[in-house]
Amino acid sequence: MLFRINKINSLIQQRLSLILSRELNLKPGIFLTVSKVDTTKDLRYARIFVSVFPESEANYAFKTLEKESGRLQKELGKKLKIKILPRLNFKIDTTEAKADEIEKILQKL
Repeated sequence: MLFRINKINSLIQQRLSLILSRELNLKPGIFLTVSKVDTTKDLRYARIFVSVFPESEANYAFKTLEKESGRLQKELGKKLKIKILPRLNFKIDTTEAKADEIEKILQKL
């Protein structure tokens, strides 16, 4: 079962990355990357972690993703031929920002 969930996570990440780059209308200069996908064991829900560049536009990007989530869900359903399509729940991935902060602290030492 774990192999299946990992494969579905990978497929959702690949397909959704393409959809976001082609279909989502953001301000010029804002880039989104699907960094991780976590799907529940029953395949009902998927947490989509998205990193935003520049980070100052993360709030705008998150609001846009939430507003367009229904349309993105529909487009993903067209690309994936699976019986149960997980409901998408977007989260902003701040891992890189935290890593930069830790690196700056370590450099000061």
